Amino acid sequence: MKYKLKQHFHIESARFLPNLPKNHPCSNMHGHSFKIVLTLKGDLDPKIGWVMDYHEITTVMQPLLKQLDHKVLNEVPGLENPTSELLAKWIYEKALVQIPLLQKVSIMETTSTECTYPA
Repeated sequence: MKYKLKQHFHIESARFLPNLPKNHPCSNMHGHSFKIVLTLKGDLDPKIGWVMDYHEITTVMQPLLKQLDHKVLNEVPGLENPTSELLAKWIYEKALVQIPLLQKVSIMETTSTECTYPA
């Protein structure tokens, strides 16, 4: 039987979306308190009693979050157009290298919006 793990992270970042019309509010520099949720799926290790150590997930995520937290996302290589969709994909692709159980990454830029990659 598989288990699903979720771990939540938060970052504060600024961005602007350069491909939008100049009259769109998000084409201007603005900030968000992003919530990032990693979802993992895997088997229970019968000896230890867990799927993956949350501390290990945090250890993998710390260098990625350091690149994003209190930064202008447009200045991060690969995030020149830092939509929530592209941010979710960026995190997923980088974290998956060290977290093979990673199923998806969800990004919430506000309390009422959410984007998940892959769908």
